[in-house]
Amino acid sequence: MNIGFLLAQPFAQHALLAAALVAVTGGLISPFVVTRGMSFAVHGTAELAFTGAAAGLLIANNPTAGALAGSLVVAGLIATLGARPRERDSAIGAILAFGMGIGILLLSYYRGFATEATSILFGNIFGVSGSQLLILVTIGLAVVAVMSIWYRPLLFASIDPETAEARGVPVRRLGLIFLLVLALTVTGAAQVVGTLLVLSLAITPGAAAQRLSASPLVIGGLSILFAVIAADGGLLVSFQLTNIKASVFITSISFTIYLLARLAAPALRGSRHYHHEGHGSHRPPRAWPSLRPSPVQSAPRRPPPARAATPAQARPLRPPTARDKNRAITQNMVPHLPPAGRPRGTVRARIRQSLQPSAS
Repeated sequence: MNIGFLLAQPFAQHALLAAALVAVTGGLISPFVVTRGMSFAVHGTAELAFTGAAAGLLIANNPTAGALAGSLVVAGLIATLGARPRERDSAIGAILAFGMGIGILLLSYYRGFATEATSILFGNIFGVSGSQLLILVTIGLAVVAVMSIWYRPLLFASIDPETAEARGVPVRRLGLIFLLVLALTVTGAAQVVGTLLVLSLAITPGAAAQRLSASPLVIGGLSILFAVIAADGGLLVSFQLTNIKASVFITSISFTIYLLARLAAPALRGSRHYHHEGHGSHRPPRAWPSLRPSPVQSAPRRPPPARAATPAQARPLRPPTARDKNRAITQNMVPHLPPAGRPRGTVRARIRQSLQPSAS
């Protein structure tokens, strides 16, 4: 079938727009998921979105709203029971087992067609309606707004949580906020690739981007780009191969990007190390033998003959200067740190007082 004809259809346009929205939100949070080590939390939240979908289908015949409510409840449970990092995985495993059992129980009471609930598991991107597209737009705007407001403190808390907490950053509150954002993103991504394959848009782009750069802004941009390429590229391929689900191509493209990033990472790392050492295209390495100075052009200087130092010629001990006192205070800064609650100028005042010459 002609791809131009398909792109003119409303269902294809809705599918491409929904995939782009989900890819932007998934690519935005993916580096934080990888940095915070919350891949299992993504998996647990995605799986338990099925339980919410079954509840929504049974109560209000709306699996999307049920999946959203279920994801938010699971995010709150993970933040409460898995507050400590060492307890997070075990708490997620316990919640996941219980939630899947509840989902099967709720689905057994539903007497109608359960295709809408099972589509949450495997995705149904071509069945996105106008109301579902509006939900995806709302989720995308909410995720972008929250991440824009809390980007810097969340990045600080993700990279070094102990130091961030010592500096007054609300680490636990940011963890809860990020889990809620993760729940919203997972619910949106479930419409495209399903809860079983949501990891391809919420984890893989960030993992690939972190292989190619060390800058947080570059990693975020690459992650969003990789997610959009995987989502919309998989849809365009599925337009040609209509007998295969689009989620298969989306996950395949995402995994291919990750493999290419792993293969290209050593070369990029070597290039960054090469430029960090001061080399470039205009300045060849010093190890090239053809460009080394010949012995005739620059003969080494002979060192002057050493003279034995007599006790009379030895330098007398000088009194300590202000620089020596400043160096000693800097090296032993830990005892001089002010206790919590004091103003920042305490250390500076002590340094000035110690540098002033004594009256004696």
